[in-house]
Formats: sequence, C-alpha cells, structure tokens
Amino acid sequence: MTTVRAAVDPYAEAAPASAVRFLPALNPLAKLAGPAPAMVMLVFVRDLATPLAFLTLAYAVLLVGARTTARLAVLLLVALPAAAVVIGLGFSLWVDPAGVDHGTVVLRIGDWRLYGGAVGIGLATGLRLVAIVALALIAGLTTTGPDLARALVQQLRMPYRIGYTALAAFRFVPRFRHELDVIRQAHRVRGANGGAGPFAAAVRWTGYVIPLLAGAIRHAERVALAMDARAFGAFPDRTERHEVPFRARDVVFVVAFLVVSAAILALFFPWRPA
Repeated sequence: MTTVRAAVDPYAEAAPASAVRFLPALNPLAKLAGPAPAMVMLVFVRDLATPLAFLTLAYAVLLVGARTTARLAVLLLVALPAAAVVIGLGFSLWVDPAGVDHGTVVLRIGDWRLYGGAVGIGLATGLRLVAIVALALIAGLTTTGPDLARALVQQLRMPYRIGYTALAAFRFVPRFRHELDVIRQAHRVRGANGGAGPFAAAVRWTGYVIPLLAGAIRHAERVALAMDARAFGAFPDRTERHEVPFRARDVVFVVAFLVVSAAILALFFPWRPA
C-alpha cells in the first residue's frame, strides 16, 4: 500500500528500503534554502580549498540522497570535472601576468609564458563556478517544476493564480512534444519532407511553427474556459489536491546543510589575507 501511495505522491511516507534516497521526498523549498547561502558565498571566495570543499559536499549529498542514474553518473564523473578544467584553463589565459607570481612557468610559447599563479587563479574560478552548479543540482535533479510551483503556493503563499498558471505552463511541454510528433508524421505521409540538408531542415521547421502556434492557442483557450467554469480565482484560497508538506526532515536538512556550510567556511576560508 505504501509503494502504491508513494508512486502517486512522492511526499508520502516511504518504505524503509527506500529511505536512503531522501532527496526526492524533501520539500523543494528545503532543497533550495539549504544550498542557497553556500552558493551566494562562493561568489565572493577566491581560494581553491573552499570551492573544492563545497563541491565535495554537493557530491556527497547527491550520491547519498539522489537516485543513481546514468545521467547523474555522467554529470558527476565527466561533465562537471571537464567543465572545471576547461573553465579553469580558459580563465588562466585571461589573467593579467603582471598580477601573478612569476616563480613557476607552466607553459612557454616563444615570448609568451603561462605562470603557475595564473593557473591557480583560473582553477579557483573554474572550481567556484562548478561548485555553484553542483549545489544547484541538489534541487535541480530531484525536483520537478510542478512540485516547486505547489510548494511556492502552499508554503510561501504565492497567489495561486500565478502558481497554477505556471503549473499549467509545465503541462504544455509534453503536449507540444506530442503535437510536434503528430505534425511531423502528417508531413511525412503527405511527402512534404522538403529533402535533405540544413536549408531543408529550416523549411521543415518553418512548416511546423504555424500548426504548433495554432494548437497552442486552441489549448490555451480550452484551459481558460475550463478554469472559468470551475471559478478559478474567485476565492482567496483553494483546496489542494496534492500537498507538498514541509516536515521535520526538511528542517533537519536545512539546518544540517547550513551547519556544514558554516564549518567549511570556518575551516577552509582564508579569513586572514596572505
């Protein structure tokens, strides 16, 4: 019974076997509130140790709390490390050589030299940006747009006219994908593919735009009529069908994340300038 309920409501009490993967069951606002101060602080740090520590924290939370998928593995093991290296080397090439230590020459091409100080500054910048992205992935990989809209309405008292308009917009995406597939099939049946090559692809997409726009207008009109028929917006509050509760586990996650973030800053941040 618990498994069936959890399939319908991700915030229902989970079975003991799945309790380890805790991130999908947390409130979306908790997953935003915990990492947010660390993300803001990373904008102002300039050392290597602090972003590396926050990056390790984000990896630990994702590996323990999120479902292990091929997408997550590629992001953590390939995409983020590659991004850190590429961004770091890119920024190191733009650093003013006059403002860095000339003690170590990493690369020399003719009269041009790449110093170790410039590489350190570039890697610190790359790690800082990648750590911010990794912290954002804690909520991004384990939260859906509809759940975030519901949480904003239920916990932060966003006007439900705005919140559920955004919810309706999220529902438009899979419908547009289905309509695009139908339009493509209709064009193929009628022999209107337009040939091969980039210009033919551009012509095909031009032919898709007008039917998609017409379908979007029709669908928006039906949604508006249905909302008016149900007196949507006529009352200050509405009854929620799917609740997104903010429970004790959410408070524990936010407090624990803030405590660990403060400990990282206390241990690694260079409070005294060198």
